[in-house]
Amino acid sequence: MVVRKELEILKVKVVARERERDVRRTLGPLREVWMEIGIEKLDNHEGVTVKALLDSGAMRLFVDQKFVEEHGFKLEKLDRLIEVKNMDGTSNSTGGITHEMECDVFYKGHSKRLKMDVCNLGRTKMILGILWLAAHNPEIN
Repeated sequence: MVVRKELEILKVKVVARERERDVRRTLGPLREVWMEIGIEKLDNHEGVTVKALLDSGAMRLFVDQKFVEEHGFKLEKLDRLIEVKNMDGTSNSTGGITHEMECDVFYKGHSKRLKMDVCNLGRTKMILGILWLAAHNPEIN
């Protein structure tokens, strides 16, 4: 588990007192929950273990474009571009999601065929969002 200590200081003008004060809020989660899962290609059943970030704030499932290319997973082109924003509100460096990857996912004796959106995740290889959490309800210590 990694603890982030990033804070943003916002200057807020308090009208009633006509002075400024600092308001602090976290930019990222205070705790990050990572889990190792197995993923397998559909065509030849080659598998790889990946460290995935559980993120209840993510509405979908995401996989890093470089990771997909390095491991030779097949991509499926989407009918239309899905615009994507990073956590800080900036546009993703890949410009948007144009492809998805389908694979079999294995975790603690359970398996499921999933489609994941492919985009640039930086150092993170995979993000499992609220759809994963709702469907699998993993035990987290």
